[in-house]
Amino acid sequence: MLRARRNGCDGAGECEVKTLWMILAAVGGVLAAVFVFRGDYEKAFVAAAAGAVCWILNYRQQLRATLPNEDEENEDDEDEEVRS
Repeated sequence: MLRARRNGCDGAGECEVKTLWMILAAVGGVLAAVFVFRGDYEKAFVAAAAGAVCWILNYRQQLRATLPNEDEENEDDEDEEVRS
């Protein structure tokens, strides 16, 4: 059956967490660029790694929101096939 897709935010807090991870990832990237221009490569590496970890956590949060929904849709499709 056709259903409207959700945007992946069941609660207000979940959307805020995704936004927080993206902001922290961007801050890590900007800090890394600043440290590279200043010539402090060790701090640049740490800032870039922290930004990458935040981006990965954001991606993980998005996958957790979509995968259970896909499982529910597959179960609904299987139920309809059995009834037919």
